[in-house]
Amino acid sequence: MNARMPIFKYRLLSAITGIALLGAASQASAVENIKIGTVVWVGQAPFYLAEKLDFFKKYNLHATLQFFSDPALIPSAMLSGAVNAGTLTYDQVLTYNAKKIPQRVVMPIDFSYGGDAIVADKDIHSVADFKGKSVGYSPNSTSEFLLTYALQSNNMSYKDINPISIDGQAVPGAMVSGSLPVGVTYAPYITKLTDMKSGKFHVVYSSKQAPGLIADVLVVDQDQIDKHPEAVEGMMRAYLDGMKYLQAHPDESAKIIAPILGVPVSDVKQQLSLVYNVSLKDMHQSFEQNSSTKSLWGSGKIIGDILIKNKQITAIPDIRQTYNDSFVKKIENSPGE
Repeated sequence: MNARMPIFKYRLLSAITGIALLGAASQASAVENIKIGTVVWVGQAPFYLAEKLDFFKKYNLHATLQFFSDPALIPSAMLSGAVNAGTLTYDQVLTYNAKKIPQRVVMPIDFSYGGDAIVADKDIHSVADFKGKSVGYSPNSTSEFLLTYALQSNNMSYKDINPISIDGQAVPGAMVSGSLPVGVTYAPYITKLTDMKSGKFHVVYSSKQAPGLIADVLVVDQDQIDKHPEAVEGMMRAYLDGMKYLQAHPDESAKIIAPILGVPVSDVKQQLSLVYNVSLKDMHQSFEQNSSTKSLWGSGKIIGDILIKNKQITAIPDIRQTYNDSFVKKIENSPGE
């Protein structure tokens, strides 16, 4: 998958934060060391807070963050043993499980909620109006996922449009020049178009209409699940503590998050509004077998078909084998403080 790499985020489709368990602590020690490989992405804010405020300590874990400039490296780092867990996008999970590599989703993290969008000239009012038009998007990325879903939802296909391969960052320039009437892009490039004084461009379709399709998930090797279940549960609980702190102390949280994102404190809340960090009470929806994009089953079918079309996999792996929902169930039944 191509990485989308604005200030807003570095990831593949996109992609996201890696958490590494660097071996079990000795029996003489009550603390396990975990190394968290991560990317710069506002959806990972609860992990940033958990590390900075040492919420991991409560669960006998010592955590440090290690940032990856290219999230594509995280699955292979897990495979090599350099790291043993990571937050990935689900396309990465499908790709590796299709190769019979047992990397399991243990928890949904966040999904784009307006942070990815299809922007068009103001005289193009709906997806149906894309027919016969040139539509720019980045293949093998979040942009392709969103465009595919938008077309399918309107009983259309790529045969109905003139597909143009273009990076999301280049979409605004192409649209302003008049060479492209419709483009798929992401924050902060969306507002570069929609905030123009001319009022020429507007959002026709966004990830708000496909919640869960563009999502980050916490992934752990099956070996780590078998050998270190307490550490897996602990990192999940620390993340949830970080999310609680974010909700209870938004101003203090913004001051901690801003330097990591490399943006002014005043911009943090706006960026947070473009993602949804899945609440504990809603996490079960990711594992329910239905066609909703909030479900791995629903989004997995859409994403898997794209991966097959692009010859990245030959068949969609068994969705049930790509996740382990036992930790979410346990925490839901005993959420703690």
